[in-house]
Amino acid sequence: MLKDVLVVLLLSGGTFFFIVGTVCLIRLPDVFTRIHATTKCDTLGAGLLLLGLLVYQGLTVPGAKLVLILGFLWLTNPTGSHLLARAVYWRQQVPVETFDYTKEG
Repeated sequence: MLKDVLVVLLLSGGTFFFIVGTVCLIRLPDVFTRIHATTKCDTLGAGLLLLGLLVYQGLTVPGAKLVLILGFLWLTNPTGSHLLARAVYWRQQVPVETFDYTKEG
């Protein structure tokens, strides 16, 4: 019973962070804030989902594979987003203009 509740909480938390990352990708004004928000939310969301699956699966061979996937994800996701942001910065891409929602029309 407690295991099922923990699994549901972890999976719900992971889904929540994936949804927040998607909303941030659509709503934020420039590439740097989008990269930052989506990387944080994707890493945390996938981490929570994989931890939920690990709790559900238990200490088995598939559970060990989930731990390896989680470690690989925690290493590659921030590294990839850092390289992407660095490439955009060195290319000297100017951030897009932000839309002013206070003006009508």
